[in-house]
Amino acid sequence: MTVELGFLLLAVAMTITDSASTDSARADSAAAAQPPVAGRVPRTETVHGDARLDNYFWLRDKQNPEVKTYLDAENAYTDALMTPTQALQQTLYQEMVGHIKETDMGVPYRDGAWFYYSRTEQGKQYPIYCRKRGSLEAAEQIFLDVNQLAVGEKFMSVGAWQVSDDGNLLAYITDNTGFRQYTLHLKNLATGELYPERVERVGSLAWAADNKTLFYTVEEDKTKRQYRLYRHPLGQDPARDVLIYEDPDERFNLNVERTRSRTFLLLESGSHTTSEWRYLRADQPAAEWQLIAPRLQDREYEVAHHGDEFYIRVNDTGRNFRLVTAPVAHPGSENWKELVPHRPNIMLTGMEMFDGFYVRLEREDGLPHFRVVDFKSGQTTSVAFPEPAYAASPAQNREYQTTRFRYGYQSMVTPSSVYDYDVVSHASTLLKRFEVPGYDPAAYRAERIYATAGDGTRVPISLVYRRGFAADGAHPMLLTAYGAYGFTLPVNFNANVLSLLDRGFVYAMAHVRGGGDMGKAWHDQGRMMNKKNTFTDFIACAEYLVARNYTSPQRLIISGTSAGGLLIGAVVNLRPDLFHAAVLRVPFVDVINTMLDESLPLTVPEFEEWGNPKVKADYDYMLSYSPYDQLARKPYPAILVKTSFNDSQVMYWEPAKYVARLRTLKTDSHPLLLKTNMAAGHGGASGRYDLLHETAFEYAFMLWQAGITR
Repeated sequence: MTVELGFLLLAVAMTITDSASTDSARADSAAAAQPPVAGRVPRTETVHGDARLDNYFWLRDKQNPEVKTYLDAENAYTDALMTPTQALQQTLYQEMVGHIKETDMGVPYRDGAWFYYSRTEQGKQYPIYCRKRGSLEAAEQIFLDVNQLAVGEKFMSVGAWQVSDDGNLLAYITDNTGFRQYTLHLKNLATGELYPERVERVGSLAWAADNKTLFYTVEEDKTKRQYRLYRHPLGQDPARDVLIYEDPDERFNLNVERTRSRTFLLLESGSHTTSEWRYLRADQPAAEWQLIAPRLQDREYEVAHHGDEFYIRVNDTGRNFRLVTAPVAHPGSENWKELVPHRPNIMLTGMEMFDGFYVRLEREDGLPHFRVVDFKSGQTTSVAFPEPAYAASPAQNREYQTTRFRYGYQSMVTPSSVYDYDVVSHASTLLKRFEVPGYDPAAYRAERIYATAGDGTRVPISLVYRRGFAADGAHPMLLTAYGAYGFTLPVNFNANVLSLLDRGFVYAMAHVRGGGDMGKAWHDQGRMMNKKNTFTDFIACAEYLVARNYTSPQRLIISGTSAGGLLIGAVVNLRPDLFHAAVLRVPFVDVINTMLDESLPLTVPEFEEWGNPKVKADYDYMLSYSPYDQLARKPYPAILVKTSFNDSQVMYWEPAKYVARLRTLKTDSHPLLLKTNMAAGHGGASGRYDLLHETAFEYAFMLWQAGITR
């Protein structure tokens, strides 16, 4: 594929010297570099009688050297146009590092005889996992230093890790490419010795109670779904491991875990809409796994253990779930006893079981709540939160016999904090609020407001800005959203955003339909044949913010990641006039081509989120919003697209094809940039400092578009 492709790369190598001003430097950059032009290889695919021409399908061929040449050329072009922002990027990076306590320690938590915690050291990219036996005054044992694992690697990520009941064995998984393909390792924590066993493509793991048997799940070669459960005795060749269960349904993924009571191992097999659970006594690893309730289409349930009962969260009587109990001896649905009924306005999102109490995790009015229930008295109390908009979630709670529930709390102005809630005194104690050097929360203000969508639905918007802000339409704004899979966009604190707020930005999050912010119905109203509500909600939020003079279209910058990148791609097609610039991170923009290819990771399970284009009605609807297919000859905002060469969730070729095609259609002179991390995956760089450099690059683009140069 050379001359035949007519492959033409016009990126010009260049060096830019210091200039009198940023503007003149950028003008020199633009004059010296021209955007790469990807060769066209016409490919027509006909589905349901509709013939679609795709000139850039060839970019899928990862092994073709001209693909990498093209991506390198795009990187060179992007770097050339961003050269005048290099000083700003460095300033932003230093600011972000300055808001981190680089040498820091997490809050220790007890697990058996040990206290576990992670810590970071100044100048080191990765966390260090440690523990102390019996007391926090004991000597520290480092059991996993990710910095050492990363030596000689361009990428390093530690996935699941579990310690055996006696504290002597560590099972952990690592990924050194970013493709989220993990290798299982076993370590003797008493000696530091690594056992010779290695297993590839492991996703979840759990120890049995005998301190020598490990259960783990592995993924299929192409689809990457976790589909098999194995039993591994320590010291045995993994090739001899017994296959316990295989799920043949391509929509389903497996996950193995241990109950907090340590009595049972649980195996979940779940799709986006349906689930099925099995259980095994942890002290009988060779016994047969037992089924709790067989899968029924559209019935989702989740299992926890207490005493002689399983507690089951299930959506069989309503989308927002109810809570039932079932005897361990006979847990089938015919024996389910309702404890908490389905409530149309309250979403039961989870449960945390302890010996003397349990915690119901709920969402109401778009916010999380904890309801603590005492087993003996039946009394229910609520954990109080001090702010009108916040994020709260369970933290590390490994001990079953305890009177304390640990949780994390934060808001757009309150940094990440860890609390213990005492179920006897009903009081929360702050254990640690992570330090943000140079940050004064009194200098910032957060709000939650509501836009009205075209069908009358009220859509929440969370936003933060510096105090003294005036709604005069003169401020730049970064507006972001996600809106898929029922994922709730958390109202988190983000220290990096301070670099934007301190330069006059407003930062806003639109809690659009398709997410889970307002319950399961909120998700339903933004998926499948309702997906366009996600896009029109976002547009309604943007229009509302402009109408209220929080910003203006000339100052409004939008961003989204993955499925949120699909959202951004769709809205810039629909309303390019409403936005000045857009950042699409690892965006799912080639919807039809990806969802037609069942050999790709995630495709078949995703039919229950987006639809199946092999069904004509689904095809027509998905095609009508697919960002790649709906690109048109018209002006677009300035756009930065970011991707990773080893992405396993949204393959690099989706954003690459999107940029290549958009270059041939857009009628404006605004920059269109593609930045590919050639040594990372879906989440970008793995090291914390490397990731800050990526964020500084992205923010520099936004500030450039906002006319801010320092």
